[in-house]
Amino acid sequence: MAIPLLEYKPSSQNQRVAGYEVPNEDTPRVYRIEDCSFSGDVEELIWATYRQLFSEHVILKFYRQGNLESQVKNRAITVRDFIRGLAKSDAFKSLVIQTNSNYRLVEIGLKRLLGRAPYSKDEEIAWSIKIATSGWDGFVDALIDSEEYQSSFGENIVPYQRRRYKDRPFNLVTPRYADYWRDKLEDARYKPGSISDFMNMAAAVSIRTVTYTPVSTANISIPNTTRETVPAGIPVSISPSASFPVR
Repeated sequence: MAIPLLEYKPSSQNQRVAGYEVPNEDTPRVYRIEDCSFSGDVEELIWATYRQLFSEHVILKFYRQGNLESQVKNRAITVRDFIRGLAKSDAFKSLVIQTNSNYRLVEIGLKRLLGRAPYSKDEEIAWSIKIATSGWDGFVDALIDSEEYQSSFGENIVPYQRRRYKDRPFNLVTPRYADYWRDKLEDARYKPGSISDFMNMAAAVSIRTVTYTPVSTANISIPNTTRETVPAGIPVSISPSASFPVR
């Protein structure tokens, strides 16, 4: 039996109120499939999706999902299904899922799929239990099939950061993994006890004092490298004006 989502409340009553901001250069561009009249427009929409979801400045060709891209270009699937497929892809799981804890995955999922930060720690705990019981795929389905996603982005709009007051967008300030994973990778380089073992090894090394030994040049034997025989052969002139026989 699946555990229902725990109830949580926003930390502020204004967090669910529709905001009003004066459009400026920081206003996010809305990508929708209905506005794509040419193939280049669809490519821009696809790249916007990768930037929003993967949060990578440069997405390698190796990680691109050609099958999903082909389907969205042919209108065989909606943008919402394209987002769902990318979030469940093996590339996303290897780049993001395997390098983060459940709490961090909740933050990443809400920012990249719903376009907002978590309301509070209670919401992070509630959704982390969802990940623990239903897995990442179940968490993605719960967000994309939610009323909040439908009312904000519908079927054919790429998710974007809906409220932005300062700093850079989420997909630029949210790295692939958090500090704890970076520290974990760093700790893995140093096995337990390796530092003490190194100190013991260094202490066990016997150091001999180098003594100065005077050396007399009279005791140095220099070998004779002069040639005793005259080289045989036809002398060859190196004069630039020398004439050579014409064959």
